[in-house]
Amino acid sequence: MDDEVWVPTVFTKNRQRLIEHDAIVAFNEVINTAEKERWLSGEHFSVDGTLIQAWAGHKSFVRKDGDDDADGTGGFRGEKRSNETHESKTDPDSRLFREGKTASELRYMGHTLTDNRHGLVVNAMVTYADGYAEREAAKAMIKDARQAVADPKTEVTLGADKGYDAAEFIEELQRLKVAPHVAQNKSGRSSAVSDEIAKTEGYALSQRKRKLIEQGFGWAKFVGPIRQVMVRGIKKVDQLFVLTMAAYNLTRMRTLAELRPVAM
Repeated sequence: MDDEVWVPTVFTKNRQRLIEHDAIVAFNEVINTAEKERWLSGEHFSVDGTLIQAWAGHKSFVRKDGDDDADGTGGFRGEKRSNETHESKTDPDSRLFREGKTASELRYMGHTLTDNRHGLVVNAMVTYADGYAEREAAKAMIKDARQAVADPKTEVTLGADKGYDAAEFIEELQRLKVAPHVAQNKSGRSSAVSDEIAKTEGYALSQRKRKLIEQGFGWAKFVGPIRQVMVRGIKKVDQLFVLTMAAYNLTRMRTLAELRPVAM
């Protein structure tokens, strides 16, 4: 971390070389360093997802069967488009997706699992953008984290927002012996998270700590290259996302080394 940072032109020359190799190796090296410095709890985590704009435009989103309309826009005007009938010619892995009040765009979904002690990212992955991606990715990442804990009796917790308050997700966490510190969603429905869990001190702490995850997404989009990626295909987008999160961790760890020196 004390080495001189590459100048932008050097990074440009090396970017493709880094993408072609497994970014997971670099990411894991950063995590190993964090473990040695005792910056990870290894037991208490948070999860969330963020939308990533693909390097593809609306006009590339045309019918899969090639039966474009008369003006050759593939349904860009006057025809409803969906991922079932259309795909992008420039990036077939991207998906037309909207969330909340956002406009429909060709996107991917990036997911991170952070350690609650200092908000360091311990797992990251990219999936296709759909309504189920966040919970499915969360299951895979917390399963890996649970298996990494040496003592199976150790309590592992997972904090998340209301979007993860679904019965099947909570049941899977309990099957994995992970305490579901998921924000309760009681808007016209009952929450899958019991009030008994929601009233605990650990639950309240997880709800505060889970907000640290947004710092990683913010850094990746405003400092890193994740707001709109300049690579195509889910494999390359995933590698770029993982590499960016490794860089974010290094930035956080530099600060931790200055503010919280480890006692020998």
